[in-house]
Amino acid sequence: MPLPIDPESPMSLGPGTSALTPTMLDPPRMAARVATVRRQFDRIAPRFGAHDALPREVERRLLDRLDLIRLTPRRIVDVGCGAGHSRALLQARYPQAQWIGIDVSEQMLALGAAPRGLGERLRTWRGPGSVRLCADAAALPLAGESVDLLLSSLMLHWHPLPHTLFPEFRRVLRADGLLLFSCFGPDTLKEVRAACAKALPRARPLPFVDMHDFGDMLVASGFATPVMDVETLRLTFADARALLRELRALGANPLDTRDPGFPSGAQARALLAALDARRDADGRIAVTVEVAYGHAWKPQASATRDGITAIPVDALRARLRQR
Repeated sequence: MPLPIDPESPMSLGPGTSALTPTMLDPPRMAARVATVRRQFDRIAPRFGAHDALPREVERRLLDRLDLIRLTPRRIVDVGCGAGHSRALLQARYPQAQWIGIDVSEQMLALGAAPRGLGERLRTWRGPGSVRLCADAAALPLAGESVDLLLSSLMLHWHPLPHTLFPEFRRVLRADGLLLFSCFGPDTLKEVRAACAKALPRARPLPFVDMHDFGDMLVASGFATPVMDVETLRLTFADARALLRELRALGANPLDTRDPGFPSGAQARALLAALDARRDADGRIAVTVEVAYGHAWKPQASATRDGITAIPVDALRARLRQR
C-alpha cells in the first residue's frame, strides 16, 4: 500500500514552520517547545526499554477497547509510537492493514528498527506492512482523509498545546474513521508533586489535562460521539531512588517555566526524605497514575448553502449501535 504523503506538509520540525499555527503560542516558541521534547526523548531513549512497563500496559488496555468496536481499517496511524510496540498487536488484530508509526524522536523510533534515510527532512523505517516517520503530531506528513484508525497512547500531554492536535487528527482521518487515545490525568504522581512542593519550591511539574476537557476538545474539533473514561493505577517502588529513576526514564518536561538548574544536594536529600516518608505498611512507596481513555469518530458531513456543516443524525445512531 503506498504511503499517503502530503506534498504540502512539512516533513520535520523547524523554527518558524508554517504548519505550526497555535492559538496561544507564536510559531517559533511552539517549535522550540516541541524541539525540547524531541531532545529530551532522544536522550532518554537508550534507557527507555528498561522502564517501559507502564506505557506498554496502558497501550495494551487502550487497544483492548477495540474488542467492542466494529472496524476494519486499511491504514492505521500510531502518533507518538515510540519504539513501535503497537505494530505487532495491531497487525495481529488487523492483518490486512498498513501500520504507520509517527514520533517526534528519531532515537525512540530507532529502538524499533534500523533507520533508512529518505531525504534530509523525512526519515522512514520500513518493515512488512509498516512505515515509521519522524514528524511533529501537529503537522502530520500525511494526506487528508487517508487514515481509518488513528491512535495515540500517552503522547498528548507531552505536546505544549494538545488541543491543536485534534483538528490535525481529524484532517487525516477518513469519514467514519476512529480516533483512539490515552493520556495521563491530573491526579498522576500527586504524591511526587506534593514531595516536590516541599523539597523543590522552584520545580514546575508538567500539568495533565482533565478528561472532561479532552471531551470538549473533541467536540470543538468536529468529532462525533466522543467517549471518555478514566481509571486509577497504583504503582509501588522499593525506594525513592528507584521511583525517580523510573520517572526520569519515562518522560520530559517542555514547560518554559521549568527550573533550568539542578537541585542542590540538600534539596535532593530533602526530596528523597519526603518520598521515603510515604512508605506504606509493606515498606513500599506508592504513587498514583490516573489514565484517561478516549475515542471519537470523524462523522460524515455535508455543507449547506450558508456554509453550515450538517451531520446526519442517522449516521450518528448507526455508529452508536456499532459500539
